[in-house]
Amino acid sequence: MAGGGFFKALISGKGGHAAIPRHSIDPILAASNVIVSLQHLISREADPLNSQVVIVAKFQEGGAFNVIPDSVTMGGTFRAFSVERLMQLKQRIEEVITRQAVVQRCNATVDFLSEGEPICPPTVNNMHLHRHFLKVVQDMLGTCRVKEVQPTMGAEDFAFYQEAVPFFFLGMVNEGSHGRLESLYSPYFRVNEEVLPLGAALHASLAVQYLLEHQKNVSPL
Repeated sequence: MAGGGFFKALISGKGGHAAIPRHSIDPILAASNVIVSLQHLISREADPLNSQVVIVAKFQEGGAFNVIPDSVTMGGTFRAFSVERLMQLKQRIEEVITRQAVVQRCNATVDFLSEGEPICPPTVNNMHLHRHFLKVVQDMLGTCRVKEVQPTMGAEDFAFYQEAVPFFFLGMVNEGSHGRLESLYSPYFRVNEEVLPLGAALHASLAVQYLLEHQKNVSPL
């Protein structure tokens, strides 16, 4: 899975009545230009064969239809398959937001929420654990029931554990049980509890087989 981070920006202008916009400095207009310009980071600067994502998913501004607000708060997420590219996106996101705000006579500050939501590195399965998993699960379920999935742009904070110890990420699903599979943030998402017993048995088998295969390397007390 990809690595990812979050960003939050405050774009400040000068509020006023919508009937006389010349007396105001419109932060909504500045934020709109920022959103469009951020998409150019992917369409014009990213390698099309190396997937990356920059999405603005939050936008908050004034509370009246006829008032230009003093400021706009916006935020989103960025994803990439390498730490290097994540850092490049982080730098360019800040540059685009602050400089586009200046073009519209506004000021902007950008927060990457590094304390509460640190940038998550990509999740890459350990090669040796991958081979071990395939052997165990194929023996348990059969080769036809094991699927290798393509990399996804989802980010997983278990990647931090992976930097310290060998790690393998796996999932289970019963595709035929509930029809269409809804995504995690869908209001229709529900856990398919039918796979839980099989998942528990698989996790136990992975641990037992690993210990049996490596017990000769464990020193006696």
